[in-house]
Amino acid sequence: MLDLTHETPKPKTIAGARHDWELVIGMEVHAQVASNAKLFSGASTRFGAEPNANVSFVDAAMPGMLPVINEFCVEQAVRTGLGLKAAINLNSAFDRKNYFYPDLPQGYQISQLYHPIVGEGEVLVEMGPGVARLVRIERIHLEQDAGKSVHDMDPNMSFVDLNRTGVALMEIVSRPDIRGPEEAAAYIAKLRQILRYLGTCDGNMQNGNLRADVNVSICRPGAYEKYQETQDFSHLGTRCEIKNMNSMRFIQQAIEVEARRQIAIVEAGGKVDQETRLYDPDKGETRSMRSKEEAHDYRYFPDPDLLPLEIEQAWVDAIADALPELPDARKARYMADFGLTDYDATVLTAEKENAAFFEAVAEGRDGKMAANWILNELFGRLKKDDSDISQSPLTPAQLGGLIDLIAAGDISGKIAKDVFAILYDEGGDAAQIVEARGLRQVTDTGAIEAEVDKVIAANPAQVEKARANPKLAGWFVGQVMKATGGKANPAAVNQLVSAKLGL
Repeated sequence: MLDLTHETPKPKTIAGARHDWELVIGMEVHAQVASNAKLFSGASTRFGAEPNANVSFVDAAMPGMLPVINEFCVEQAVRTGLGLKAAINLNSAFDRKNYFYPDLPQGYQISQLYHPIVGEGEVLVEMGPGVARLVRIERIHLEQDAGKSVHDMDPNMSFVDLNRTGVALMEIVSRPDIRGPEEAAAYIAKLRQILRYLGTCDGNMQNGNLRADVNVSICRPGAYEKYQETQDFSHLGTRCEIKNMNSMRFIQQAIEVEARRQIAIVEAGGKVDQETRLYDPDKGETRSMRSKEEAHDYRYFPDPDLLPLEIEQAWVDAIADALPELPDARKARYMADFGLTDYDATVLTAEKENAAFFEAVAEGRDGKMAANWILNELFGRLKKDDSDISQSPLTPAQLGGLIDLIAAGDISGKIAKDVFAILYDEGGDAAQIVEARGLRQVTDTGAIEAEVDKVIAANPAQVEKARANPKLAGWFVGQVMKATGGKANPAAVNQLVSAKLGL
């Protein structure tokens, strides 16, 4: 449940011409199930296939073809529910949602209205160190996706691609607990992170594998608290749904634009109509798509071709036992075991690939040092190259080898950065690079003392200044490091300079 040590962020307030207003936002997120086959057929789900290449007789709604449930998709939905701390319903059922679209061959969508597979859960959305919002999940249900209509290939005709038809979706429905555009984007980001850790959805928003319908309404300050006390939606304003959002940046923009549209209507004495709208990022506006349908408009009824779905608690327990460590738990472990800051642990656990790379480097080594090299040096170079950790030319073993040389005192931090650049650009092994290029750190105090004596003897005026102001001793350290090509042990240099100057 909610960590009560977290402070709850204040709701977003927008000033209208006459009043201040607050936002109330709920989301219906459609997450494509990570599965090689569709929900009710064995057709492939591979993205980028030729149009209508991934279509079975069931998907095309050929006469006499019956759906057969994909057990793996059910398992993925259960895994998602468990990851969101949600109740798993051992008995659920599929319904037909009837509407006509050219890219919906059956004339209905198989979904779950009355008995979803997953019940109430929660997502803790961090808005900054110590500040979080608990967003309640109302339900998760399985349903099949529709196809895609293509209107830009011919001036006189439209085309239909049924490759997505029948692909399994998890619709994750939140309560109206989100209070601003930034929170909405943070919620999507956190949900995407959890799904990717679980392996139940790849979260690729560009490919449409994760998209959101955003419900926005406005209310006067204090009205939301009344809703929380009574669960009476009449305290909230009429909501409008912004359909098919697949960009966190556009989600924030659309919420802001829609809120201001509703405020202008209400303050002018008008009434907001409940409807479905689309966001146009080029024009910076939302426009009406259709009047908002209610459940009865779709004429839902139980699907006669599918028996009720019954699963066993032992099966659910086995899935729960196999769940991976999730982001919040992993972040807490990094802070406790490695002494990482909240920020560093957050960045390292943002993507499971980042976390896996860090753990491979940190194993048997100083975790803080490993984190610093990954966050500062590796991520800095990857960002410069517009790459991510999956494209890193540097392996955990290579970076770990470099850190081992630093820990052993074989190279200084400055030399280590030079070796890192060589490893990143040319590859190789850190120890071999150090040996081949003569970069090993000088630890022989006799050799270092000789260089210190030379620098002191050559700069008598600077010696007097340093004895009068000990802070200037750093100048001698710099000269010795320069003379040794950065290979002298910095600690030994500092100690010898201080002793020679009598500081």
